[in-house]
Amino acid sequence: MQDDMYSVEQVAALLGLHVRTVRSYIRSGQLNAVRIGKQYRISRSDLEQLTGTQQSRTTTSVEVSSIVQIDGVDRTAADRLSTLALASVTAGQTVRIQSAYDETQDRLKLIVLGPPAETAEVLQLLDSVLNGQNALLTTDRADG
Repeated sequence: MQDDMYSVEQVAALLGLHVRTVRSYIRSGQLNAVRIGKQYRISRSDLEQLTGTQQSRTTTSVEVSSIVQIDGVDRTAADRLSTLALASVTAGQTVRIQSAYDETQDRLKLIVLGPPAETAEVLQLLDSVLNGQNALLTTDRADG
């Protein structure tokens, strides 16, 4: 923690200011400082706030949004696809999936939001189900 705290003299040297100027900033409230005995200590974050710079980098966050529109599916198939998509997301993943079914047009829309790799896994699963030979989208109809 000592590395993250600076004396008035160290701050003055870092900023190229006179020690009295730094003390003036502290007294006026422009620079936050903690008084320990007869000396002030300034934290790195308070110094960065004064100068408007940040030494530490924040992590970059990337999110992908995809809308998958599937035409020609009935309500049962739409429910199966929605359930499959939701079930494919494991507990540790941060993917969010929303579904909307339009009965008048037999259209399902799946909105997939999340990190690129995790979103790609969901999209690959949907692609393999929609283009594969499986019985997920067929409905049992009684011939009569």
